[in-house]
Amino acid sequence: MFDLRSDTVTRPTPAMRAAMAAAEVGDDVFGEDPTVNRLQRRAAELFGKEDALFVPSGTMGNQVCLGALTRPGDEVIADEQAHVLLNEGGAAARWWGVQVTTVRGERGCPRPDDVERAIRSPDVHHPRTAVLSLENTHNYAGGAILPQARVDELAALARRHGLRLHLDGARLFNASVASGVPVARLARDMDLVSLCLSKGLGAPVGSLAIGSRELITVCRRLRKALGGGMRQAGVLAAAGLIALEEGPTLLAADHRRARAFAEEVARLPGVELDPGTIETNIVFVTTRGDARAAQGALRERGVLAIALDSRRVRFVFHRDAGDDALEAALAACRAVFR
Repeated sequence: MFDLRSDTVTRPTPAMRAAMAAAEVGDDVFGEDPTVNRLQRRAAELFGKEDALFVPSGTMGNQVCLGALTRPGDEVIADEQAHVLLNEGGAAARWWGVQVTTVRGERGCPRPDDVERAIRSPDVHHPRTAVLSLENTHNYAGGAILPQARVDELAALARRHGLRLHLDGARLFNASVASGVPVARLARDMDLVSLCLSKGLGAPVGSLAIGSRELITVCRRLRKALGGGMRQAGVLAAAGLIALEEGPTLLAADHRRARAFAEEVARLPGVELDPGTIETNIVFVTTRGDARAAQGALRERGVLAIALDSRRVRFVFHRDAGDDALEAALAACRAVFR
């Protein structure tokens, strides 16, 4: 069975398992786990920020960022298909009393004019627009990379209006490798960034919130409130360090396989797919039939994918899905989408 449902399904490598077994640990809630501290320092260094915080999940990473940047009754502007809106259980409203207003992006990237129209006037009847949240790469846009010139324009707009900037950078290294732009540049204007270690980078568990020392101090308090203090977490951070150092070098192969897959599948009569839109490791296949039935048919042929709605099936290439997985997925698609 070849699993292309997500890049979260990767297993820890032998090197990760060895590092986890040998990790030097302490109580991270007291700030005394040396391996966690080393991971946080390294992440801050790579991103050109002052500090970082290790958290259990990508959702918690995003949420401690939003919680640190808002107060109850505030509003966050995000793309209409943003992860913070669709895939985090209503957490912004549940935990922080914050609502999300949406704009329709171009492949996940909002247009400055639309963002400016969404910013509320300072009227007692309105929520306070506090944060612009971006996502790079953008999951529901098929792993699209946000154009840096547009991001720069949005950052300048946000500053003019006094908004803080949050980046859901769960797959930011995918964007960096594919574009050739360092993550520090991609995150330069962001107040807080979340990075997932357990997606394309291949760690078994964990994410990071990255930003100024002042804001990370707030994030640490919110992590505690959410139950994210993990004590001897160095056993997990040890794998995260390897993911952070070695994971980016493997991403180009994932991107290559995703493009090769898209080019072949686009030729099949039962789908709609423009292979020119594939920039990183995610491929959305729009079916002319029922996507959930296609998901089941693919599984019967040894390939796991996800039907995200009635028309679209998502395939995600990752470290544990090599050329054999590519060939198996192509064979299954030829049978299912003929």
